[in-house]
Amino acid sequence: MSREVSLLRAVGEAVKRNLRAISSAFRLAWQARAGITAAIVALTLLAAVLPVGSAWATKLVLDRLAAGRLETRWLLTAAAVLGLLGVLTAVTPHASKYAEAELGRGLAETTLDRLYRAVNRLRGLARFEVPSFRDSLRLAQESGNEAPRAAVSGVLAMAQAAITSGTFLGSLLLISAPMAAVVLVAAAPALVVELRLARRRAELVWRMTPVTRRRLFYETLLLDLQALKEIRVFGLGGFLHSRMLAEVRTQNAEERLVDRAELHRQLALAAGGALAAGGGLVWAVLQAAAGRLTVGDVSMFVAAVLGVQGGMAAAAGSIGWLREALLHFGHYLEITELGPDLQQPSRPRTLAPLRRGIHLTGVWFRYDPAKPWALQDVDLEIPCGRSVAIVGRNGAGKSTLVKLLCRLYDPTRGAILWDGVDIRELPVDELRARLGVLFQDFTIYDLSAAENIGLGDLASLDDRERIVDAARTAGVHPTIQALPHGYDTLLSRMFFADADDPETGVVLSGGQGQRLALARALMRRDRDLLVLDEPSSGLDAEAAHELHQRVRELRAGRTSVLISHRLNSVRDADLIVVLDAGRVVEQGTHRSLMAADGEYARLFRLQAAGFEIDDDPVHQP
Repeated sequence: MSREVSLLRAVGEAVKRNLRAISSAFRLAWQARAGITAAIVALTLLAAVLPVGSAWATKLVLDRLAAGRLETRWLLTAAAVLGLLGVLTAVTPHASKYAEAELGRGLAETTLDRLYRAVNRLRGLARFEVPSFRDSLRLAQESGNEAPRAAVSGVLAMAQAAITSGTFLGSLLLISAPMAAVVLVAAAPALVVELRLARRRAELVWRMTPVTRRRLFYETLLLDLQALKEIRVFGLGGFLHSRMLAEVRTQNAEERLVDRAELHRQLALAAGGALAAGGGLVWAVLQAAAGRLTVGDVSMFVAAVLGVQGGMAAAAGSIGWLREALLHFGHYLEITELGPDLQQPSRPRTLAPLRRGIHLTGVWFRYDPAKPWALQDVDLEIPCGRSVAIVGRNGAGKSTLVKLLCRLYDPTRGAILWDGVDIRELPVDELRARLGVLFQDFTIYDLSAAENIGLGDLASLDDRERIVDAARTAGVHPTIQALPHGYDTLLSRMFFADADDPETGVVLSGGQGQRLALARALMRRDRDLLVLDEPSSGLDAEAAHELHQRVRELRAGRTSVLISHRLNSVRDADLIVVLDAGRVVEQGTHRSLMAADGEYARLFRLQAAGFEIDDDPVHQP
């Protein structure tokens, strides 16, 4: 009994979920184009009744002609009605096609807007680390436009088919109730088959999503300019090409199985329908020969049989199509209805300017429960107005600490305090507005040089004087001045056909891009906290030395966090913190840490030794 109850509950939940999705799709359509949506509904109803109206008008005319009742006035009226029905039948599909295209344009704008509003509501990065979420996000992107339109069209097509087949079935009942039952039973299996096929198609899309993602990865890699250097040198083109084809073949094989199953079932249904229609036609002709049916009745019977079969098949197809559309639309709804990913305070605290400092207390963090700890029991004080340097080997947790300071993630345990207030109790946008940040994996946007820098402070995007000042401070001003259009030069060549013409756009070198990204961070150099994650990693020794001189001047008297592998660049920091395997193992000034002769001293001496030449290899025996 409990199994039946569970099954009923599951069915009930599925029905509720589908009804809710249909309601959401129609709400989106109404909000996107209310008038067009109403017109589509009206045209659908008209298209549903036109075939039945035409069949009845034809029957009446044939019966009059067979009976020899040829009154001119009646015939002219009948001809006018048949002509009007013919015109409406011819015009309605075209009007519907235009209206649906217009609705599609409106839905494309509305759904895209809602999707990316929802994505932007995710203030952190944790969910983007989960492959299943990224799969849902990709499906939401793909289905966001088509799925709601398909859901609306599916419901209306199903309603149209139901009305058409229902009215034809009623007409068939007037002629012969037994034949109506036979036709109905013959058409019913199509409904079950279409539902099963729709589920298989939707399950195939979800199952093939990882395959599609891997295929796109290989396709992108084979055309990526940065990756092409290694691909060409190491001869990886054929290897990656074969991997891509393997994913394509896997996808094709799965799709082929579904297509074959669909073909077999559709052929069986078509054969059964044809037999029922043929048998019914023979019966109607025999009945007419026996005088039990008129010529008009036979015409109506044929139209009704075809109408019921076609309507039932269309309804079954629409249900299957609708089910598939709703399954895809579910991914869109899942994304657009997501709750916040970062803890939201019920009563946000006022964010005052930093006065005492930032304190990490007992902070533990890992990116996933199945992954090792990136930070372990970190206690760290960043005093207001002081410069703090974070050093350590690769994977020690330095960049993770930066992400937590920017509240891209929340600590798994522990807290980060802003003048004693947990930053989870502060408005996240206001907190980030107090930060100036340069990430190690910075981005150069396909925009102009001025816009690339101005994005650091949107309020000053058109303030050319501030942008130039930030570029001068970062040491990238001469580079930008030398570009074909100076600060208005597009830093990309992806938007133009003639990539060989430097006037169309410029791609900066890694070091130039790093200076530009630093200039973007310096648009906020007057903020409470300046965070620089490996600001010189892409620079040569001379450029790095010059940059660190500028950074040293910038950090003087400011609250700042500098992460660097070049330990000579952090010697002047007020506090140097050494991370190892996610733990703070040492902290102090350069002088005190060297005197302690611990991990920092070991790393410093190791780096210094790399610049010492003990032997001249040219004169070695």
